[in-house]
Amino acid sequence: MRVLVVEDTVDLGEGMVACIERMGHAVDWAQDGGGADRLLRDTAYELLVLDLTLPEMDGVAVLRGLRSRKSTTPVLVVTARSEVEDRVKVLDDGADDYLVKPFDFRELEARVRSLLRRRSGDRTNTLACRGVALDRAARTATIHGAPVGLTRRELALLEVLLANQGKILSKSVIMDQIFDFSAEPSENAIEVIVTRLRPKLAGSGAEIRTHRGLGYQIGAGA
Repeated sequence: MRVLVVEDTVDLGEGMVACIERMGHAVDWAQDGGGADRLLRDTAYELLVLDLTLPEMDGVAVLRGLRSRKSTTPVLVVTARSEVEDRVKVLDDGADDYLVKPFDFRELEARVRSLLRRRSGDRTNTLACRGVALDRAARTATIHGAPVGLTRRELALLEVLLANQGKILSKSVIMDQIFDFSAEPSENAIEVIVTRLRPKLAGSGAEIRTHRGLGYQIGAGA
């Protein structure tokens, strides 16, 4: 999944990016509100993690701009402002959750998982199709209960497909979800990952189908 972190404090921003990347997500990082606003206008994100006190444009303005464009992207506000009035105001402005600094990165992970589950309509951390199951919290996959070894990219691609069962996803949509701006994937990167992933799902009853000219879809095998 593609996540945008907006934080101007370098050490905290680096820590948050590393934390969310360890969860298997592609992460972009903006250090000012103006840059964040431009990214949000041009890129579809599954989650926004937003500080409020930012240079150029404050976080509240970023949030209000996002909601004025009718975006439903979940927003986790991360800020040192701890007063009840601050929390109420930001939630009323359209934030989905609020985390007060300083915080434990384990809580950040849990809140990220919760918001991503809510966005995809899932109540648990597990995505499944036939015998394939993916645990979003543990970042592991199993086939009929037995662990299967997947690379980080394979796991990320499988997660995107499982979270969108019944949908055909184009290469560009998948690429946007599993690569951040710092990555430089080749034009056939998605094909390569799919080719490597398919044999690892053998015997699961699930199949990654290619729809020529359209993209990929996961579903029950023939």
